[in-house]
Amino acid sequence: MTNAINITQVNKVFDNGTIALRDFNLQVAESEFVSLVGPSGCGKSTVLRLIAGLSSLSSGNIQWRNRTLEKDIAFVFQEPALMPWANVKDNIYLPLKLAGISRKKAEATIQEALELVQLESVASSYPRQLSGGMKMRVSIARALVTNPKVLLMDEPFGALDDITRNQLNRDLLELWKQRRWTVVFVTHNIYEAVYLSHRVVVIGANPGRVVAEVAINEPYPCTEEFRSSPSYGRYYRQVADELSRAMGR
Repeated sequence: MTNAINITQVNKVFDNGTIALRDFNLQVAESEFVSLVGPSGCGKSTVLRLIAGLSSLSSGNIQWRNRTLEKDIAFVFQEPALMPWANVKDNIYLPLKLAGISRKKAEATIQEALELVQLESVASSYPRQLSGGMKMRVSIARALVTNPKVLLMDEPFGALDDITRNQLNRDLLELWKQRRWTVVFVTHNIYEAVYLSHRVVVIGANPGRVVAEVAINEPYPCTEEFRSSPSYGRYYRQVADELSRAMGR
């Protein structure tokens, strides 16, 4: 597999002297779904921001296979951050509007994004009228509308109930099957990481660095049946054990 992203010997020190990352190394292959797990404050979100170019490296390198991939990034944050005065379609249109694309030219693309996240019936609704799960679907659609090649997701389902979270996990895998993105996904939920990922990367804290990787050697994308299989439980325990070691327990 060809690597889409190569993160090599990256260090990140904040202005207050906090060492967020030290000698951080990670390779992500094209169309690979990689989840980052680790204790709070270990630098998971910092890694995403560095990949996206939203923060600067203190030292080290982030290399892309090509410039097209580097520019075709979408970021889904933990909070949907929707514009409360705009309806669903207008929220989804925002990235295209910022890119100078007229509403008329964008209409078909907006409609496609709505269909991908199954929100056609609420296209004219406002955020206050939506459930938490629906708001997150809008946030995902807003990311998809630019047709990205790389998807960065920072605990997007962390605030949702388990039923909604599980459904969005299934939907995300179905979308991956259609689009084959390269995904870097941050989560505190080990069950979610095992279900969604080709590979789970465990990050230690103080400073943040990769301490273990667990490959999920199962047919991908995983099915709902995988959730109740003995192998699912074994992968969970393997990641949990590595995480405990990373936290010094």
